[in-house]
Amino acid sequence: MSIQAELQNAPPEKLVCNQVSKTFKTQRGTVLALDRVSLSVQEGEFVCLVGPSGCGKSTLLNIIAGLEQPDSGRVEASGQPVTDAGRDRMMMFQESALFPWLDVMANVLFGLRLKPGLNTKERRDVAEFYIRLVGLEKFKRSNIHELSGGMKQRVALARALAPNPRVLLMDEPFAALDALTREQLYGDLQRIWQERRKTIVFVTHNVREAACLGDRVVLFSPHPGRVQEQFLVKLPRPRDINTVALAEYATEITRALKRHLKPEIGEVAE
Repeated sequence: MSIQAELQNAPPEKLVCNQVSKTFKTQRGTVLALDRVSLSVQEGEFVCLVGPSGCGKSTLLNIIAGLEQPDSGRVEASGQPVTDAGRDRMMMFQESALFPWLDVMANVLFGLRLKPGLNTKERRDVAEFYIRLVGLEKFKRSNIHELSGGMKQRVALARALAPNPRVLLMDEPFAALDALTREQLYGDLQRIWQERRKTIVFVTHNVREAACLGDRVVLFSPHPGRVQEQFLVKLPRPRDINTVALAEYATEITRALKRHLKPEIGEVAE
């Protein structure tokens, strides 16, 4: 069965990007970052966006989050047009962006300010649940400067999940971490995804990372950013990034990426 046929038989769409284009003005002139990008993400699907630096992956993620507006085209989340940021779409960045003057518990509680209808005890119960989910229950009273880089990203993940968003957007959240910590977090994220079944859109430069985490890998071209190819990763979870089967997927995606590379790649907004 083709990828198009499988997507047609998939669950209802949670996110739809329809002909999204975006330009930026630079000292060298106007740069087309995204060119008529159309992409659908299904309910509970884990989608990874992969492409060379400057292909507009992060720009598209910011548009989905409502942090930027497209010049043309439309984004819908759960059937509603995206016009600004909302608690139904939470973003996790490469840097943890935690508040250093708050401890772990207080940082996760801060994220729950976006969720109405909870009293103080209920907010604390929710925060403790997600802190346990990311494996930091023994560190809930720790200061942020006492945590390792991987632990900080776990706190950031708990804070993003606590308001129970419909979509989790992740912009290279593991890029700054060492290889061993990344591998540990790959396992953690897969476990959490299997338990909570959140819709996730994950941006990465790392093809193996994408094959390890994604149900589907969407390949972007060099600028201007366009969707070039898509790959369904049919491997059981949890996946180990070091397996031969996963390496075969990564090799196939890398070959496709090289086919779409151009001799010159202009400067665009990442």
